[in-house]
Amino acid sequence: MSTGVQVQIAHQLLRAVNAGDAASAVALFDDSYVGVDVADPTPQRGLEDVRRAIERYLVAFPDLRIFAETTVTEQERVALFWTATGTHRGPLMHIPPTGRPIDVRGVALLRIEREKIVEGLYLWDVAGLLRAVGLLPDLSIEAHV
Repeated sequence: MSTGVQVQIAHQLLRAVNAGDAASAVALFDDSYVGVDVADPTPQRGLEDVRRAIERYLVAFPDLRIFAETTVTEQERVALFWTATGTHRGPLMHIPPTGRPIDVRGVALLRIEREKIVEGLYLWDVAGLLRAVGLLPDLSIEAHV
């Protein structure tokens, strides 16, 4: 598979999520998929777990938009560096909706085989999200000077 196809699949995933279309996003994953999200203590296994994870974020942030900043490929792997924006309008991680805007950065490391996502690792700024919704104080040096 060419790296162009891998990038295309990664960007299709972003378009589906940005459209709020969980079904189209899930269709990009293989039945054998295994994924780890740093915000979730349980790995995702299979399409039902993928669907639940995507829907969880879409419920929490109905206006969620994820923008690709940089895409790097190597063989069957894609690293997608992204920024996500949205408004916290639904529960997430036992946090009730706050109505606050978020702007969070992260990276998705995807392995794609036979034009399906078979493995994922999602590393993102959970502390930044918690600061954005008001659960963590601003820890920057400038805030304390």
